[in-house]
Amino acid sequence: MLMNSLLAFLPISLLLNYVVHAPPLWVFVTAVLAIVPLADWLRKATEHVAVHAGPTIGGLLNVTFGNMAELIIAIFILLDGNTQVVKAQITGSIIGNALLGLGLAIVAAGFVRGGTRQKFNAANAGQLSAMLFLTVIMLTLPAIFDYTEQLPAFAAGTEARANLDERLSIGVAILLIVVYLLNLVYTLVTHKDVFAISEEAGHGHGPEKPWPLATALGVLLGGTALIALESELLSGALEATASQLGLSEFFLGIIVLAVVGNFAEYIAAVYFARRGQMDLAVNIGLGATIQVALLTAPLLVIIGALLGHPMNLVFSSPLELIAIIAVALIVTSVTKDGETTWFEGVLLLAVYLALALAFFFVTPGEAAPEGAARLWSALLG
Repeated sequence: MLMNSLLAFLPISLLLNYVVHAPPLWVFVTAVLAIVPLADWLRKATEHVAVHAGPTIGGLLNVTFGNMAELIIAIFILLDGNTQVVKAQITGSIIGNALLGLGLAIVAAGFVRGGTRQKFNAANAGQLSAMLFLTVIMLTLPAIFDYTEQLPAFAAGTEARANLDERLSIGVAILLIVVYLLNLVYTLVTHKDVFAISEEAGHGHGPEKPWPLATALGVLLGGTALIALESELLSGALEATASQLGLSEFFLGIIVLAVVGNFAEYIAAVYFARRGQMDLAVNIGLGATIQVALLTAPLLVIIGALLGHPMNLVFSSPLELIAIIAVALIVTSVTKDGETTWFEGVLLLAVYLALALAFFFVTPGEAAPEGAARLWSALLG
């Protein structure tokens, strides 16, 4: 009920922007609040379409459209040329889904169910953890490459180095998408019996009364269009909002925009965890993380190149890569035994809050490529 009440901010944001011409801060805040329920409706519509499409295609639809709101937001920010904000949003989504979303789900399950240990499919969690480590390697490689090209012995000019960064990033993006598609084949087709959620654990996952297919498709298309509209407002107000609040655009991207784009996943993970369906909660938290790293991020690289707004995968600050590495390590540690307690959820939340605090104090100068080079030099000696 509360989620649906936020839909009131949809017309409010449009009035503030196109009629009242309100300050950008008000447009930004109302657009953010409007996107949250729209993303949730997009998730619901995808689930209802999946019922009609069958289990295999349905699973594909769920994982494909799970991060649609985030992708749309990032595309509009990319079109404005704010590539550093887009990359910050990618990092924020990875750490947010794995630490904040999963952490909230584990804590909710522990307290609601009397502090008992919650069990889930260890094989599935292990597969997702392996994919996280793959993500660390693939996303670290362009940054290390960029650092080596900045050494005097290899430097060939800033423009030449930028072109190399873009070409390498496109190659890595293609590899990530191929791995993602093969992972879908592995989990949904060839080894679906290993990763399938048991009937008892999955009871109540799908909608009890599926919408007609036409209704579900209509909501899916309408929700996508409205999110695109709100994303345009949000993108246009981003720079002025950051200035007015005294925050960096980097911080807004890595914390605020990432949380907004993935809020529906957080709600879903907590909902199923409270019902004791930890398999679903883990699948949502880690599955969304994998999707961001292996599909959303590389798609943005390719879309940027096609639209004339090239974006590489060289993250502006080593702190972002350290955060991604921390995600892979702590998530693997928490999920490797196939069971969790509420305190492990607290640990995930504590790491997320510590990272958020660090990102808050990152100055715009250190978020720039020159700042990244200095930090890489310090880290690598």
